[in-house]
Amino acid sequence: MGIDEAGFGPILGPLVVSSSSFLVPDHLLTSNLWQVLKRSVAKKHKKLSGRLLITDSKKAYSKSRGIKHLQRTVLSVFECLDRKPATLAELIELLCPDCLVRLNEYPWYKDALNREILVDDADKTIASAVLADDLNSNSIKLRKLKSICFDVGYYNKMMSSMRNKANVLFFATSQLIKNAFDDCPGNNVQIIVDRQGGRVHYREHLQRMFPDMELSIIREAPQESIYQMQTNGRIMRVHFVVDADENFLPVSLASMVSKYLRELLVDNINRYFIAFCPDLKTTAGYWKDGLRFIEDLREIAHIRFNSDQLIRCR
Repeated sequence: MGIDEAGFGPILGPLVVSSSSFLVPDHLLTSNLWQVLKRSVAKKHKKLSGRLLITDSKKAYSKSRGIKHLQRTVLSVFECLDRKPATLAELIELLCPDCLVRLNEYPWYKDALNREILVDDADKTIASAVLADDLNSNSIKLRKLKSICFDVGYYNKMMSSMRNKANVLFFATSQLIKNAFDDCPGNNVQIIVDRQGGRVHYREHLQRMFPDMELSIIREAPQESIYQMQTNGRIMRVHFVVDADENFLPVSLASMVSKYLRELLVDNINRYFIAFCPDLKTTAGYWKDGLRFIEDLREIAHIRFNSDQLIRCR
């Protein structure tokens, strides 16, 4: 399983942490999955030839390209799971159903949740079928895509109890790790997490989150920290790796899922406020431009908003 986030730094919009999980034969455990699945997926834009782009979301998304690669990949992968979300609400129901009730409390989300997701169905179906065949040919099974979405109100609430955003992120990461371990009874589990910041030591945090598991340190180094956890004869290894989103396909896919969901939600913030003021410049929510956006809103007399729903605390 790979875990990555989108939206750790911004002042506007959600923090989304996602996972993608696969059942992989032992002999492929250390293999480069881009090579194993080279008929159906590619790591680079060049020479995609109909394959799905699975890469670090910062490379999949840009202002000029927009969300097209994020959307094509995420929805095609969901089709491999026999899921075909047609609206934002249906997508969230699959990824993070717990946050739907909260999102309905935001004026910029509640009317947008049932908005149709526009996609080339024929292309998606073909890409999904090729991926499904490639997975099957290599005895790999796609298990699940899962997200934890911290909408701003929920994020602020968690910040007040956990004191800093690194702890909030680790809380979400731990929930996804636990879900993976519980969802795969009888299997050993390998978790790869894209490491945020300079933290090298995770033992105390893991022991706090998983007090009933026996934990040992395999390695703690600047580029990678590895821990083995055991209970009832089952083994789980957790790897915190620098640049994992560029080097491990499950982490890249998780990165794209997180970015796709975040971009859809930020787009609805922009749509909502631009409806009041068409001249308002859009924002991606990152710190400097997010502050500019907030000041622009405050200068428009007829716009009202709840700061606790729009602006993240630091």
